[in-house]
Amino acid sequence: QVQLVESGGGLVQAGGSLRLSCAASGSIFGIKTMGWYRQTPGKQRELVATITSGGITNYADSVKGRFTLSRDNAKNTVYLQMNSLKPEDIAVYYCNADIRTGIRAGWDTYWGQGTSVAVSS
Repeated sequence: QVQLVESGGGLVQAGGSLRLSCAASGSIFGIKTMGWYRQTPGKQRELVATITSGGITNYADSVKGRFTLSRDNAKNTVYLQMNSLKPEDIAVYYCNADIRTGIRAGWDTYWGQGTSVAVSS
């Protein structure tokens, strides 16, 4: 069984910073891409940023230059450093990872439970 456990959400003033963490645990044989998505009520979940096992990152235009995604492969953990936060960043942030649980297993996509980010103006 695989789990993605997120932490680091909270309330911050506009212009402030937060750091989200997501650790994958369980029967993990390999992890490909990890990343973060976010969702607000009534809207579809949207990409924030992803990172490959080799460290190649991809960011949504709305967060480029403000958010930085990094990864510690030894710990199966990704970190999202969010700076210059804006009210439009308010959302529930979900961790995502493509994981396989054995050498013969296929790749499955896993999601965390979500962590809330609130920004006061």
